[in-house]
Parts: sequence; C-alpha cells; structure tokens
Amino acid sequence: MHANYKKLWKLLIDKDMKKTDLLTVAGISTNILAKMNKGEYISMDSLNKICKALAVDVGDIVELNKKEMD
Repeated sequence: MHANYKKLWKLLIDKDMKKTDLLTVAGISTNILAKMNKGEYISMDSLNKICKALAVDVGDIVELNKKEMD
C-alpha cells in the first residue's frame, strides 16, 4: 500500500494555499512535505498537525491505496 495525498493537494488549491504555506501553518518540516510528494507514509502526529491547521479529518486529506509499490 501507499499513501495518496491528492485530496490534500486539491484542498490546498481550494483554500488558495501553496504547499509551502502548509509548512508554516501546520508546523511540519520540508522532509514531511517531500515524503507526501512521493506518496510515502508520514506519522500520525504530522497528519494530526495538518488536520488541525486545515480544520479537516484525516480522511479528507489522505487515502491508502492497496496496490503494491514498485
């Protein structure tokens, strides 16, 4: 499985935010953003920070795909 953050990227567009804005608002590192861009897992703590900053639930920003990563 791998993580799909397309919902988050769309949400940022809807809120007229850039990915770099998310760093400041949610207090996450550039490493976390890089992992999300690659579809890698991030910690629940990081997901929680993003959810609180954007006032959404985890299901609103990430989906888990059941296909194997190469």
